[in-house]
Amino acid sequence: QGAYAAKGDVLTFLDSHCEATPGWAEPLLGRIAEKRSNVVCPAIEVINADTFAYQGSTNADQRGGFSWDLFFRWKGIPPEEQKLRKDDSDPIRTPTMAGGLFSIHRQYFFDIGTYDEEMDIWGGENLELSFRVWMCGGRLEIVTCSRVGHVFRKYTSPYKFPDGVERTLTKNFNRLAEVWMDEYKELYYNKKPQAKNSDYGDISKRVALRKRLNCHSFKWYIDNVYPDVQMPELNPPARGEVRNPSSGYCLDSLGAKPEHNARVGIYVCHGQAGNQMFVLSSKGEIIFEEENCLDVSKTYAGAPVEMMKCHGLGGNQKWDHSKAHGILKHISTQQCLDKGSPGNQYAIMNPCDGRESQRWVFSHYKDK
Repeated sequence: QGAYAAKGDVLTFLDSHCEATPGWAEPLLGRIAEKRSNVVCPAIEVINADTFAYQGSTNADQRGGFSWDLFFRWKGIPPEEQKLRKDDSDPIRTPTMAGGLFSIHRQYFFDIGTYDEEMDIWGGENLELSFRVWMCGGRLEIVTCSRVGHVFRKYTSPYKFPDGVERTLTKNFNRLAEVWMDEYKELYYNKKPQAKNSDYGDISKRVALRKRLNCHSFKWYIDNVYPDVQMPELNPPARGEVRNPSSGYCLDSLGAKPEHNARVGIYVCHGQAGNQMFVLSSKGEIIFEEENCLDVSKTYAGAPVEMMKCHGLGGNQKWDHSKAHGILKHISTQQCLDKGSPGNQYAIMNPCDGRESQRWVFSHYKDK
């Protein structure tokens, strides 16, 4: 409602838990003055959640992206994009924005359809606006000369979700996918199969808005705005939870970070995807969150299975699996993925012997 009440030419959206630095507004306003279809974000710096100490930074080396479950992600700036910037003060073209900190020309905001007012509470609105700006003729930037601090919460969300967090997010993400993503929406539904039949309300007004604005296709957005996005296979050999039928346990990332060479765990299957959502690629990789692969570098019995960045070269990241035989065999070590003994928290590798703890089933297999 603030956008409707505002009288100025430019709207600025800032989370309440922000601290603006001296001179933060002028660089944003300058870009909008140059072209009113520029939608601009400050470089976001960190305010410590415990002490409120402002942790400034001298560089801005990331831009916005997304994962195929439609959450915002920070991504590095690709070299070809860096070449377009003459120096570090030049704006960064960004495929998406975090959503809580940006400025936009007021009339342009209304011209392109404000927010989708049928989305609820929080979630998805930042990607929806990002896609719409780019696909309908605008431009989204991070203006590095504008600096705003933000408290990244460590604890619980302050928002109330009367319908529950998962149902609310699914509704919002489904609306986003159905209106803007064309055939690419199937990559989202592959990642969140439980969302496929969830209700998302009436989208006819948003579809009509897209048609009226004569917007580009989502393929155009991928090709021209975000060509470096990690693109999953639309119909991989297998995907979903990786279940050991005899125990009811599944492979699970346990929330660990791949950059720390995290061990892959096992946990009771919960059917909610998330940490238990994996893809078997046509190259024999077992992929988690588009760019992380199951990797085995040790050859002894009981060796750990680690999560590492996918390199696409096979080697330690190449596996063999079929629905018929059920095992997950690591090509270079010729050992099999094993649940291990009861009470074991992590997946391990053992010589292949057909035991029940070495049988695994993906929840979805490619149609022949």
